[in-house]
Order: sequence, then C-alpha cells, then structure tokens
Amino acid sequence: MNISVFGSGAWGTAIALHMRRNGYDVTLWTKFEEEAALLRDRRENPLLGGVQIPEDIRITSDIIDAVRGAGAAMIAVPSFAVRETAEALRGKLADDCLAVCMSKGIEKDTSSLFTGIIRNALGDRTQIAAVSGPTHAEEVARCVPTGCVAASEDIAVAEKVQAMLMNDYLRVYTSTDVIGVELGAALKNVIALCAGICDGLGYGDNTIAMLMTRGLAEIAGLCVKMGGRKETLAGLTGLGDLIVTCMSRHSRNRRAGILIGQGLSAEDAMRQVGAVVEGYYAAKAAREMSVDMCVDMPICCEAYRVLHEGKSPDVGMRELMSRSRKSEQEIGGEETGEERWVMA
Repeated sequence: MNISVFGSGAWGTAIALHMRRNGYDVTLWTKFEEEAALLRDRRENPLLGGVQIPEDIRITSDIIDAVRGAGAAMIAVPSFAVRETAEALRGKLADDCLAVCMSKGIEKDTSSLFTGIIRNALGDRTQIAAVSGPTHAEEVARCVPTGCVAASEDIAVAEKVQAMLMNDYLRVYTSTDVIGVELGAALKNVIALCAGICDGLGYGDNTIAMLMTRGLAEIAGLCVKMGGRKETLAGLTGLGDLIVTCMSRHSRNRRAGILIGQGLSAEDAMRQVGAVVEGYYAAKAAREMSVDMCVDMPICCEAYRVLHEGKSPDVGMRELMSRSRKSEQEIGGEETGEERWVMA
C-alpha cells in the first residue's frame, strides 16, 4: 500500500519514517516547495536533528503527485492547517483511500473537531479515523516504545489503522469514542500550558498535580456533555497524553507556559518557542465550548484570560484557589433534569 503523509513538521516526518519502517511506500507532502527541496537535499528535518529520512521516502509539494496511488492519507499538519489541507484533498483521493487524522487540536475559529472537518471536505464515502496518544515526534522518530489509540465510529476502520501502525515499538489500541479521543488530545494542551505557567511562577509539584487532576475532570465533563465517554479520558488519549505534555522536556506547550510564568507575554513566549503552541488556540476553543455547552471549566477559562486577555497568571491562580467549596466530584441537574458534570 502507498501511504501519503500530509505535513512535514516533526510529527509528519516521524509518521513518514514510521510507516516506511512498517514496509509501506511513503510520500511526504509539504505545502512549500522550498521546504520540500530542503528535505530532499538534506534528508533530515531540522526539528528531528540526527534522524535521517531514507532516500526511498518521496518528498513533494505537488498534492496531485502526493495522492497518486495512495491507499491511506495521513493528515499531520498543525491545527490551523487541517481545514485547508482537507479542502485541498477534496475530490483527489480514491474512493477506497483511508483518511487518518494524526493532527491534535480544535479549530480555533469554529471549535470544530478535526474528523468532522475532514468528513465535510471528503464526503461520507471516505473512511475516517483519528490517531492520538502520548506520542512525541522526537521519540517516535527514534523508535522509543510508545502507545496510542486509533479511533473511528466504525470499529473495522479503527482496526485497519491499528494494523497499519502497530509494530514492536508502537502499540496501538482501538476505540469507537472519537469525541473523547479528539477532545483529550486537544484540551490537554491547555492544561500543559497552565502546568508550565505554574513552573514559571515557582509553584511546586503539589500545584501541578492538582492542576492536572482537576484539568482532566474539566475535559471529562465536556466530553460527556458532547456525547463522548468519561472512561476514554482515563486512557492514553486523556491521562496518558496529559502526563507527557505537562511533564516532558519535548512539550512546546509546557515550555511556552514556563516563559509566560516568568513574565513574557503569550505572543513573546510563542515566538521564543519557535513552533506552533497548540494550547494557545485550544484555550479559546475550550472557553467557547464551555459557554456553549454549559459546562463549568474554570481552569481552561482562566487560561484563556491569561493567554488572550493579558490577565496576570498569579492573579488567575489566586482566583481559582478561592472559588466556593465543593465536593471533588459534583454532579448536578440542569433545569431539564439532564445530568451534567461540574468542575469542583
């Protein structure tokens, strides 16, 4: 099978390397010809220094060339480019080509999940799955043992992706809870930014443990309200991805948060990190979804105020800590009698 990977950043390149190791013919696509030429010439992505790109991985900026003969199209672009990439693929994939969303995030202007955007662009006949989990590109590229989840509403599609991806260093589980898998992948970035801010402010391990646990409760509350399953957030795409993104030296969200905690503006912090900080965009989407879905998400909403309104992070933490007393797990009924999750 021919595999086309769309997006030549660290993650897209790591996926291309992984699929080639699994025996597939691989094409790596980038929107920019100068980037394609650089990768073809150097056979190394600067974001993955020291990892060679085999000569038999084709690299192109021609999307028609990239999709030719593809049995699977893996979309691994940053969140802001998912819609553009999906639209560019409209009408170009074979009917039996599998579309796999490898990108994590929520669209910043619409708060849409990526599989929905891809479905609208490619049509109902296309088989679509999402892959997520604690999967730093730097480690997947170097064959570090890793686990992730392939999710699709059709379990047979999830199992196809599982079979394509799995090998002796990447263990893949299946799920039909696409909402839970995508939400966990997107919103943990907000919590990781907050964890970095706590580091930058000089808070301790107690603070970060509290933040991660209560942040996961917020994500689970929204997940349930949107039709996902709470237990999904206890797995690799919730708790697992949250741990690695909050704690790892590879985490751009954590690094940006540290800089903000040390006094930089959000914009200056992202410039210093030098790569896309997905939690910045996800914080805006989380706040909007919290309001639209009537789910209390105080950590995500404070993150929005710090990142997008310039609120002092120290003031934000004090206000979070001074909220009214509640039980750890508080479930209340709305006027309709419908059960909803509320962040304590």
